[in-house]
Amino acid sequence: MNLYTIRTTTGREDIVIDLLQTKLRTEQLDIKSVFHPAEIKGYIFAEGSLGAIHKAVSGMLHVRGVMDNPVKLSEIEHFLKYEKDRVKVEIGDIVEIIGGPFKGEKGKISRVDKVKDEVTIELLEASIPIPVTIATEFVKVIKLAPKNDD
Repeated sequence: MNLYTIRTTTGREDIVIDLLQTKLRTEQLDIKSVFHPAEIKGYIFAEGSLGAIHKAVSGMLHVRGVMDNPVKLSEIEHFLKYEKDRVKVEIGDIVEIIGGPFKGEKGKISRVDKVKDEVTIELLEASIPIPVTIATEFVKVIKLAPKNDD
């Protein structure tokens, strides 16, 4: 199995992956995996035979072409290493949600689950307090909770 690069319309990488996965469920093509490192815009990678990849993307929306030379995993490996930056949050912090369906909303942290790396937030602009639990990586602290120096 080799790794090949598929050129896509920038910003449409995830759509191409969804289309490919749908096609792979219905057709028996020799493709083992498809992925898109977030740092690389306009490209996705597929592991499989070159013929199967060409066949899979033929006529597909947002696909600009396939590069026929295989890519060595070592060349893109640094994009695949997941290094999570822990966001430091405390109960009472005011945060802005930076991802997901509540993106752009502001809220106050009411609970922190360090094991699951999640926070529960009460949205500030809601007429009634709505608790929303989301991954810590999707919040940005905009105001720290007041410190109690008792």
